[in-house]
Amino acid sequence: MRFYLFLTLSLLIFHIEIIAQSIPAKNENIPYLVTFGKEGDKKWGDDDNNQIIFFSIPADQKKPFYIRIFDPNVGGKIDEGKGGFNSKTKFSLYGSGCFSSKDEENKDPVGNYKRGNLIHSKTFGAEATYDGRWFAFGPINPMEGELLPELGGNIFKMVVDGVSGDDGNLYKIFMSVSGKENKEIEGANAFMYEYSFRLNSGKQVAHLYPYIDQHTISVKQHNFDFDGDAYIKLVSMTIPGIKVSTSNDAVWASSLHEMKEKDKKTCLDIQIVKTGTKSNNNAVFYITNQRGKFMQFHSIPIGAIPKKTIGIKPVKR
Repeated sequence: MRFYLFLTLSLLIFHIEIIAQSIPAKNENIPYLVTFGKEGDKKWGDDDNNQIIFFSIPADQKKPFYIRIFDPNVGGKIDEGKGGFNSKTKFSLYGSGCFSSKDEENKDPVGNYKRGNLIHSKTFGAEATYDGRWFAFGPINPMEGELLPELGGNIFKMVVDGVSGDDGNLYKIFMSVSGKENKEIEGANAFMYEYSFRLNSGKQVAHLYPYIDQHTISVKQHNFDFDGDAYIKLVSMTIPGIKVSTSNDAVWASSLHEMKEKDKKTCLDIQIVKTGTKSNNNAVFYITNQRGKFMQFHSIPIGAIPKKTIGIKPVKR
């Protein structure tokens, strides 16, 4: 009886974690996204002072929604100051036409990556008004997005730019049906092509879940500025877990890995194993396929996730 209760609770907890529409997602175990001001030193862990996030809202969602940002200002306890805060961060939300140019499918903010109908935009500095608090864009009409059924519905794009200064802005984002609290939008998801984030301060394991489509025969993982403070493991349906090339201070590292038929239409589990005690380590990660195409990280993983069965043994009868 205890075994079945434990299994039921474990499945329930896992379900709660994967439906959460926060970015970073709870199941990723990443505390914050991070974007530095454009004068920021790359040694602090942001390669391009930019983050691009896509939101997929189901086509049958008719009620307005909100994009909520936690701690959008650049100052206070959460953010990373460099001798005092002097930075500004701009959050811009785009709708129709935001995905057509495909310039966003890149690791760098190049080309027409701000294409699309601008719906909302706000620049934050060191003001205390939003320190450790939520700010909401909205209400937003779902029909203002770009309808792409192959990506799950109406697509919106958030572009985060470090427009000035040299400090690090740490923040979280949540898709919500409420402007005042975090309430999931049924069937919604978020995805990125490059992930700039803060590592946990303690010795923990974070996870990224890039999707492997049916045409992928190999992947190349790329990571930046891990500072020797962690190592990365790649887990797939056919790879039980191998250490991959992991970067040191302000440099990129990469490695190539073959995918088997069983790995297709599933997610990889990129495990970031924190081994050091550094409390303010920021890093960047992206992954490409054999054609050099950038692959998506989904907030809610799509397809199966490779997992080892641990802690549960068959019941003897």
